[in-house]
Amino acid sequence: MDDDDEFFDTISVNSSVSRRRFDNRDYLSLSRNTVYHSVVDLETMELTPLDQSEEGHSQNKVSRNRDVKTYKQWRDRQWRYFTNGELCVDFVLAYDKEGKPEDVSKRNQFEANLEAVGLILEKEENQRIHFVKIHVPREVLCQYAEILKLRLPIRYDGSEPPSKGLFYSTVNKLLDCCHVRLDPKLFPPKKYRLTAEFCRDKNYLFDVDSPDFFNQGVRIAVASYILERERYGPDDQDKGIKRLISEDIYKAAYPLHDGDLHEKGSNRVLLLNHWAQVTKWVKYQPIDEIKDYFGVKIALYFAWLGFYTHMLIPASVVGILCLIYAATILNSDILSHDICNLDIVMCPRCDKYCDYWKLNEGCLYAKIQHFIDNPATIFFAVFMSFWSILYLELWKRYSAEITHRWGLTGFDLQAEPPRPEYLIRLANAKKRKLNVVTNLDEPAVSFWKVKLPSLILSFTVALLWVLIALIVVFGIVIYRMSLITSEVLYKDKTSYRIYILPITAGIINLICIMILNIMYNKLATLLTEMELQRTQTEYDDSLALKIYMFQFVNYYSSIFYIAFLKGKFVGYPAKYNRIFGFRQEECNPGGCLMELTIQLAIIMIGKQAINAVTEMVVPLLMKMYKSFTIATGIQKASPEEEVIISCNQWTEDYKLSDFEAQSLFSEYLEMVLQYGFVTIFVTAFPLAPLFALINNVLEMRLDAKKFIKYFRRPVPQRVKNIGVWFPIMGILGRISVVSNAFIIAFSSHFIPKLVYIMEVNRFHTEEGFLEHSLAIFNTSDFANGTAPESSAFNVATCRYSEYRNPSDGSNGVKYKRPIIYWHILAARLAFIVAYQNIVSFVVTAVEWAIPDIPRRLNDQIKREAYMTNETIIKHEMERARKPKKSKNRDSVISGETVYFDANGGVHPDLADSSNRSTLYPDLENS
Repeated sequence: MDDDDEFFDTISVNSSVSRRRFDNRDYLSLSRNTVYHSVVDLETMELTPLDQSEEGHSQNKVSRNRDVKTYKQWRDRQWRYFTNGELCVDFVLAYDKEGKPEDVSKRNQFEANLEAVGLILEKEENQRIHFVKIHVPREVLCQYAEILKLRLPIRYDGSEPPSKGLFYSTVNKLLDCCHVRLDPKLFPPKKYRLTAEFCRDKNYLFDVDSPDFFNQGVRIAVASYILERERYGPDDQDKGIKRLISEDIYKAAYPLHDGDLHEKGSNRVLLLNHWAQVTKWVKYQPIDEIKDYFGVKIALYFAWLGFYTHMLIPASVVGILCLIYAATILNSDILSHDICNLDIVMCPRCDKYCDYWKLNEGCLYAKIQHFIDNPATIFFAVFMSFWSILYLELWKRYSAEITHRWGLTGFDLQAEPPRPEYLIRLANAKKRKLNVVTNLDEPAVSFWKVKLPSLILSFTVALLWVLIALIVVFGIVIYRMSLITSEVLYKDKTSYRIYILPITAGIINLICIMILNIMYNKLATLLTEMELQRTQTEYDDSLALKIYMFQFVNYYSSIFYIAFLKGKFVGYPAKYNRIFGFRQEECNPGGCLMELTIQLAIIMIGKQAINAVTEMVVPLLMKMYKSFTIATGIQKASPEEEVIISCNQWTEDYKLSDFEAQSLFSEYLEMVLQYGFVTIFVTAFPLAPLFALINNVLEMRLDAKKFIKYFRRPVPQRVKNIGVWFPIMGILGRISVVSNAFIIAFSSHFIPKLVYIMEVNRFHTEEGFLEHSLAIFNTSDFANGTAPESSAFNVATCRYSEYRNPSDGSNGVKYKRPIIYWHILAARLAFIVAYQNIVSFVVTAVEWAIPDIPRRLNDQIKREAYMTNETIIKHEMERARKPKKSKNRDSVISGETVYFDANGGVHPDLADSSNRSTLYPDLENS
């Protein structure tokens, strides 16, 4: 290395004194306690040679390049480049300099294989943590862009795609007036580029020589793909960077952010300041810039989250209007008025220890419940059923547009390369299967002998945990039943049963939910590994299905219990239905909807609050801890141990948390669970869309800030859609129709009131409905030991909320069901059937009327395919007219496959170029 190419990189902390002169003043001594100085203070500092230390050792050299005079100039050249300042760092490997001899051997073997592929490596070994900087040259990019079947821009001078018409231009003008669109100076609109699948044989289609043809995302993806499939030892399983990290041979492997959090002009700072800020909540998201920086998979998540959040706006508005309507008719609500004013004595809430009570004690409860149980509830339930299907149909259209713009049209799951873990586990597999998409032989396993048994075992264990979640809910129900009998301790506090007991039970349920989630998530990951899923997408979908199946039961089972079971099979005072000797819980005479709302609000809002705090606090604490351990050297107790100096991007990024696949999975899971709350139980909680909207506005920006500030830059991944989450939401939409129909029919007073008005009341009004819905019980009919021991009331009869014959049997058999009960039950079932069929018919009509792909986009795709073919034919005809030249080059997908080394075809401990050519036959001639 020439002296002109040597730059000041790190400052040794082994010497007792380390001084520089700056403007004739002593400069800050960099010691173990002062390794972090302000970057802003160094922006204009002039770099001069270091003095001699007390021991007489020369300090680290400073660049002698006369063009580099200030720290900022040096930093711009050194921050994320090789020492020569010319080659950019595409990927970084980090390892501790202390290690076993066999670890050193494996690292050397692995790095030699990387160099044999064509990657350029440079080591930095002047700190405790050593770094291997990786640069992917253009030749390797061309080869692997073809192997990975990337769609890249082609040379085409044709016209732009047709404009979207008057409607879209009008909408854009309205958006400009609302100031929600992005600043075109900061995020200029991207020019339309026609793309095609990259092929080196058709290099005339692509402007390969353009400096920005392969963007940073492509460079990272290629580097990651090579790292995941290179060997480091003699065994077939000794393969891939993930396995090296799991064996602690390397500490980390990651691509670099394009600057630190203070570097003006970098995409990272641009996204941080103008996207990942809560103050920008009203602005659109720069989806294309997010895709360029994080990749399609993460960009598609934020695109979906933004679309879902915007769709929550009309749902929130309608929910608020329903509550306003309920407030305007509160004074005219006959049911709540009767509960508050009639002097009715109710039967005891528990055996022996509870006394009779006055119905007007639940006056406030009845008024609050009126906001949930009113005529607007029906309208809101129907509206949300239509909203859910409209949201899904519009998302399909929107996602089709953005994935086409990102060059994913025609992308097939089978074109996705196999997971490294899959190839490692099948390294010795004898069975091979031809991939009809890539035309490559891949290792495969028997479906009947291997995959099916593993799937059965996996989902059987998942079902076992579902039963555990149900047992926990059952235990909480028993807890509620047992506490009712202790109400004598709170006999002067009516709010105990109505408010305190449901709230405490809801909090206990939330705590149990979070604990079970932590335990099950780890188990689900192990189960999914057993299934031998070929690609990362298949693996993620299988994991998502198992976890969501459990989460569905874990979060929703207690709510389903209150909505559909509580108070439905209680019995009557003379003969209560008991569980373990406890009386079942009864609903308040006003109904169970209020308690359902309390439970739903606690779980939904509590879960969102806990997740928001966890997602932001945990990464921040992890970064602080890693920075502290790195700065103080407590990871290595030796006092003369070197520490990391933050003088470049790779040391800065090393402090950040690794972005794992589970990171994005947990974000999807949280939002889809929220979607279930918004749709399935929205009848009981009209404000659910509003709370979801507020949460998502914050969630979107906080997730963005978390990914930018506290996580390393992820490897870009290609996906065509949001995966298994879309069909899950489709199933939730169907469930919500049935659920809301049952809640309206059995948990509200809508059907009983309707039957009473039509059949019982001769004036067809609600007058007398409360008296009609309360049965009469003769206190002399109490079973032995169940009547109150001491009572402040001297009554011969009490009332309870049921449809039963009176104690004198004047209308039939004593305490049996009257005919009106069966009329109401028939009306409830008829309502469910009618509601479900009407909504399903409208939903089917909407699905048929709205195509999945807009006609304009469909025409554009056909036009692009035609133009690409015409361009290829034109150039092929020109080439055919020219004299042929001899060319010795194998096809990328001919000869040995890219999976040849995974199939055991070459001995891995031979790392010289002659042997590597069998693994990568195109490298010699590319």
